[in-house]
Amino acid sequence: MEKPSVKCALLATMIAKHKWGTPIAKEDLLSLSAIGDDYPTARDVYDDLRSEPYITYRGNRGIELSKSNFGQLADVLYHECNWEKWEIDSRLKHYEGIENHDWA
Repeated sequence: MEKPSVKCALLATMIAKHKWGTPIAKEDLLSLSAIGDDYPTARDVYDDLRSEPYITYRGNRGIELSKSNFGQLADVLYHECNWEKWEIDSRLKHYEGIENHDWA
């Protein structure tokens, strides 16, 4: 089994720990994610995620998933993280457009 990228590991943790209106701070996300000892890279990836359209940056409070852009998040999970469609469907429970999603 191939090790997931740091970005995919951070996103998987964010999805697993997601609560509406509750951002996750950088250090909390890094400590919960399966990144091994790759903390320098993970810190950079976290900073990069802040500007992604499927992430909402809440300043010192951290980052959270943007429910209005779950379609873009689903694309990242499918194309970059190699998640199966069923896994995305089961874990992105609030993505209401999944039945019409274009996976191309």
